[in-house]
Amino acid sequence: MTVPADLIVTIDTDAELADDFAAVAAVTFPLACPPGTTDADTAEHIARHLTAARFRDHLASPDHDVLGARVDGALVGYALVDHTGPTDPEVCAVVTASPVSEVSKMYVLPEAHGTGASHALMDRALISARERGSVATWLGVSNVNLRAQRFYSKMGFTQVGHKSFWLNGDEQRDFVMLRPMD
Repeated sequence: MTVPADLIVTIDTDAELADDFAAVAAVTFPLACPPGTTDADTAEHIARHLTAARFRDHLASPDHDVLGARVDGALVGYALVDHTGPTDPEVCAVVTASPVSEVSKMYVLPEAHGTGASHALMDRALISARERGSVATWLGVSNVNLRAQRFYSKMGFTQVGHKSFWLNGDEQRDFVMLRPMD
């Protein structure tokens, strides 16, 4: 893995960047979808949850950190860290530590895979959680996304349970993974 010398990961708050985050989300979300997910279901999810308007809300929220990974100033990936704690009953049953943060979204453009952008984003997400006083960080990952599961395991996360993820009315199963803060 060759990490670009000019790879920068920052916490962003500028609403002007919402279109950039939405554009990266539209490209990267389909890459993490389980096999058999229809283009229509993927498009519906993007249109409802990964819009510039939604990113503007996250960028303005005091309870979220939007992290951008950039190479030569171009956004190549992002992560969304939610510091409000879980509300899903399946997650609450297995994530009992408090306070906790969630790495709600973390995606890198295909051309940036293997560059260290994912590691840099996760490292910054964990710093963000630690700075907010979280004792652990959790995330959900598709139970069939082996590449992401391996990455999260390397980053210190372990599987502690399952949860449902609804994709345009179709139930997907996610693993819940947890990492205590060092």
